[in-house]
Amino acid sequence: MPAPLPAKIIAGLLCASALSACATTMAPRYERPSSPAPSALPYAEEHGNETAALVSWRAVFIDPELQRLIETGLENNRDLRLAVLNAERARALYRVQRSDSLPSINAGYQYTRQRTGANAATGIVGASTSGRTEPITTVQNTVSASVSSYELDLFGRVRSLNKQALESYFAEEETRKAAEVTIIAEIASAYLQLVADTQLLAIAEETVKNQQASLDLTERLLDSGVGNDIDVQRVRISIEQAKADAASLAAQVERDRNALRLLLGTATPDDLKIASTIDAVKVNDDIPVGLNSDILLNRPDIQAAEHQLKAANASIGAARAAFFPQILLTGSAGTASAELTDLFAPGTGVWRFAPSVSVPIFTGGRNLAQLSGAKIDRDIAKTQYEQSIESAFRDIADALATRETIDERVNATERLAEASAKAFNLSDLRFQNGVDDYFAVLEAQRTDYAARQQLVAAQLAKASNAVNFFRSIGGPAEEQQTTD
Repeated sequence: MPAPLPAKIIAGLLCASALSACATTMAPRYERPSSPAPSALPYAEEHGNETAALVSWRAVFIDPELQRLIETGLENNRDLRLAVLNAERARALYRVQRSDSLPSINAGYQYTRQRTGANAATGIVGASTSGRTEPITTVQNTVSASVSSYELDLFGRVRSLNKQALESYFAEEETRKAAEVTIIAEIASAYLQLVADTQLLAIAEETVKNQQASLDLTERLLDSGVGNDIDVQRVRISIEQAKADAASLAAQVERDRNALRLLLGTATPDDLKIASTIDAVKVNDDIPVGLNSDILLNRPDIQAAEHQLKAANASIGAARAAFFPQILLTGSAGTASAELTDLFAPGTGVWRFAPSVSVPIFTGGRNLAQLSGAKIDRDIAKTQYEQSIESAFRDIADALATRETIDERVNATERLAEASAKAFNLSDLRFQNGVDDYFAVLEAQRTDYAARQQLVAAQLAKASNAVNFFRSIGGPAEEQQTTD
C-alpha cells in the first residue's frame, strides 16, 4: 500500500533539507592575501632561529602586584566587557542565521465555530433551505503540523549568509582577544608610569630637603660674614625649582592613579604595594622572537581582520545567488473534525502542500548593485587586512629596534648618575674645606638631580618597551573556537 501523502511530504522535506545541505555556494574561492610586510623581522637574526608564538602576559609581567592589577582589570574593565558582549551578540546572530538552514516546524490547534443564516446558506455547496428556517451552525477542530516558507537552498544563498555570520562571529571573538591584549598592556603601562612618577616625586622631595639644608648653611655663613648673598639667592632658586617639580609630580601621581583606576574598572586594592623604584618592577624584556614575520598572523587583531575578509567574501556568494530562482516550500498536515473526540478517527486527515518559485526578472539594477557593493566590501576588507599586517610589523620592528639599544642607554645613564653623585659629594667636601665656593656645589647638585631623573626615564623606557613588545606579539592563552 502506498505511503500516505503527508508522510511523502515529510520525506520530501527531509530530502530537500539534505539537498540544500549538499548544495555548493557561489562565493569566490577564498585565498589569503600575501603579506605586505617583509618576510624577515629586523634585528631578529641575532636571536637565532627561536620562534615565538603568542606570548602569555604572565611570561612578560612577572611582578606579583602588577599581575594582581591585570587580573582585576580583566574582570572589571568596561571596554573589555563591551568586547565580550559584542562577541556574544555575534554568536547569537550566527545561531539565528544558521536556523534558516533547517525547516521551521510548527504545531497548532484551531477551533472554529461558524453560524450561517438559512437564506445565506444557499451559497454553500450542497446546502438547501427547502423546508428549513433555522440557521446552520458548523464546528471544526483542527490539529496540524506545518512548515512555513522553507527555502530550498540550491544556489547557496542561505549557506553564504551562514558563512558570513559565522566569520563575523569569529571576527568579534578575535576582537575580544585583541581587547584583552590592549587592556593588559595599558594597565601595565599605567602602573609603570605610576611607579616612575612616584620615584621622581621622591627624588624631588629629597632634593628639596637637601637644598633646604644648604640654604640654612649659606644663610648662617652670610650672617657670620663669611658667605655672600649671591650664594643664598642661588640656593633659593634651586630649592624653588625643586619645590615646583615636587608639586607638579604630586599632581601627576594622582592623575596616574586615576588613569589606573579607570583601566581597572574599580578602585585599586587597598593593600596594593607600589614598587618604590621602576627598576624593582619585575618585567621580562627578553622574549625570543624568530626570523619569520609570519608569526604576526597569529595576532588577534590580524585574525579578526582576516575573518572580516572571509565574511565579505561569503557575502559575494549571497549576492550572486540573488540572480537565481528562490524556491520556497510550505506545507501542513493534520486532522480536522467537528468533535474534539473524533480528531484522530479514520478519515479526518487533512494536508496542504504549496511550493513556490520566485524568479527575478526585473529588479531595477538592485541585484547588480548589491553584487558590486559586496565586491567593494571584500576589497575594503582586504585592504584593512593588509593595513593591520603593516601596522603589526611596524609595532614589533619598533620594539625590536628599541630593544637593541635600550640596555646601552640604561647602562650609560647608570654610569652618569653614579659619576654625578660622586661629583656632588666631592664638590661638597671641597666647599667645606674652603677650596671651592658654593656655586660649584650647586652646579654639581643640579647635575646629580638631572642625572637621577634621566636614569628613571631610561629604566621606564626599558620596561615600557617590554610592554610594547607584548602588545605587538602578545595575547591571552589560546582558546578553542566553537560555533554552538
